[in-house]
Amino acid sequence: MREDIEFDAEGATLRGWFYRPDGAGEEAPCVVMAHGFSAIKEMRLDEYAEVFSAAGVACVVYDNRGFGASGTAPGKPRQEIDPWEQIRDYQHAITYAQTRPDVDANRIGVWGSSYSAGNAYVVGAIDRRVKAVCGQVPLVAGRLGFEMLVRIDSWAQIWQLLTDDRLARARGEAPGMVPVVDADPTAVSALPTPDSYEFFHPYEGTSWKNEVTLRTLEFLQGYEPGEYLKRISPTPVLMVVAPNDRLVAGEVACEAYETALHPKKLVLVPGGHFDAYVGRGFEISSGAARDWFVEHLITNAAVPAREAATA
Repeated sequence: MREDIEFDAEGATLRGWFYRPDGAGEEAPCVVMAHGFSAIKEMRLDEYAEVFSAAGVACVVYDNRGFGASGTAPGKPRQEIDPWEQIRDYQHAITYAQTRPDVDANRIGVWGSSYSAGNAYVVGAIDRRVKAVCGQVPLVAGRLGFEMLVRIDSWAQIWQLLTDDRLARARGEAPGMVPVVDADPTAVSALPTPDSYEFFHPYEGTSWKNEVTLRTLEFLQGYEPGEYLKRISPTPVLMVVAPNDRLVAGEVACEAYETALHPKKLVLVPGGHFDAYVGRGFEISSGAARDWFVEHLITNAAVPAREAATA
């Protein structure tokens, strides 16, 4: 029950898939889903959407603007990760879901992973159309993440590259680019960890491209989605953390979780960042998210209607 979709996001055409669950009735609850740093929907988002739709929850799955099948606004470069554009695109995707006759506009959830988990937290805090949030292996602190990933003796080099890139773009030149991953973890790349290379490298030669703009790193340094966790309540939020995560630091995510107000839940996935997507880690992360959305978009959402019928 998957169909190709596209929708407008203020000048950018976002493309993806819609999953409609069998036997969900005329209006199903719906989860809006996007991937993390530079990733595209073919990187296992279909597997998560299949788990959710099998439980009765529809899914809007799309590529972030400028990545994969999605376009970008006129005059804007591809392969650039601007978190606030991505947050607004989540909101455009929610609006798209609400316009569909087969979606219950009052039962919308958001799901994100890694970078987009941070986006999902911000959307949950600022958009009250959202009735349930799940973020797994989440980025919660951009500046700290940058400092943990980039060797301290390379900071000055990166900052100089950012300065030069701003001047070049002001002259009308093409934006500077940096690889997402490199086989050599000591080489300059956005995600300089061996497990990042292992995850992304097999997708080279597909619609995924091993590059992002240099300005993406500048945006990362200034992005602090963990600050919004305490503002999500009363919307329920689920955080799925890999304690051995060295890409976005599992212990930092757990500390940020403590700042969130109830209703909330923390689930731990054994292993590192990318273990959440495969094997036992996938079973845990997808199952926890599925149960969270079923609880808050189906089970709890039906309580008022039953109570009203009884009265």
